[in-house]
Amino acid sequence: MTTATIRPATPTDIPAIATIYAQAVLHGTASWELDPPDEAEMLRRFEAILAGGYPYLLAERGGAVLGYAYAGAYRPRPAYRATVENSIYLAPAAQGLGLGSLLLDALMQECTKRGFRQMIAVIGDGTGASVGSRRLHEKAGFRLIGVAERVGFKHGRWLDQMLMQKELGEGDRSPPAF
Repeated sequence: MTTATIRPATPTDIPAIATIYAQAVLHGTASWELDPPDEAEMLRRFEAILAGGYPYLLAERGGAVLGYAYAGAYRPRPAYRATVENSIYLAPAAQGLGLGSLLLDALMQECTKRGFRQMIAVIGDGTGASVGSRRLHEKAGFRLIGVAERVGFKHGRWLDQMLMQKELGEGDRSPPAF
């Protein structure tokens, strides 16, 4: 495992975040976008996450951004307000070093502190190229709750979408505070 600092992301991190995300969009199946958004759009998305009261974290070492993670609304309707969906992206050179676990652990802690009760991981191609994401979430205690088969098409092939879930804090043992 590599030593890294996990901290809240700031607007000045957007160029590095956009670069990492562009790599995932162009070459991976974690994101099902086909064209990478520009820095202005990434900043708009970043600000929307923060404005919604969700965490946006960054992993860095020696001033270099290695990856990032954030949580956002699982679904927009009010009844889902205690459930978040997570996203984690790592620079290619930072993959397989344990940074995903560091980011996910920190993200779960931050979401629990904010009163969220369930976290959903939506994993694109969890049985193929994104098997690392599936394993990362399994290691963190997520359980498989479903697979939607062949619902996305990217890089010339059909992709499955895997859903995994983990309870945060008190889970469903009491109503949420918000």
